[in-house]
Amino acid sequence: QVKMVESGGGSVQAGGSLRLTCVGSGAFFSRRCMGWFRQAPGKEREGVARIFSLTGDTAYDDSVKGRFTISQDKAKNTLYLQMNRLKPEDTATYYCAAQIQPGGCPDFEISGYDYWGQGTQVTVSS
Repeated sequence: QVKMVESGGGSVQAGGSLRLTCVGSGAFFSRRCMGWFRQAPGKEREGVARIFSLTGDTAYDDSVKGRFTISQDKAKNTLYLQMNRLKPEDTATYYCAAQIQPGGCPDFEISGYDYWGQGTQVTVSS
């Protein structure tokens, strides 16, 4: 079993920054790919960034490239999302996700991730 807990969300003005943290426990050590997703009210959940744990290879959605940075601290079983130059359209609930099952990194395919955190709210005002 894997448990993940996000934190770091909050309310900021446009142009501000936030750093999201996702701490994993249980079988989290066997993670393969980890991702950050977000879901705004009335919209589908979408991928924001992902990292392949073994190599550190990262990928980003075009909407956040150059503004967001995903990183990991393996020793602390922790995943981060540094969000800079935030925009009102970044407002959403942000979720971390982990792929545990064998296979290639699912990138932003939601069904490819096995475990999810409970989410943390990010609100950006103009």
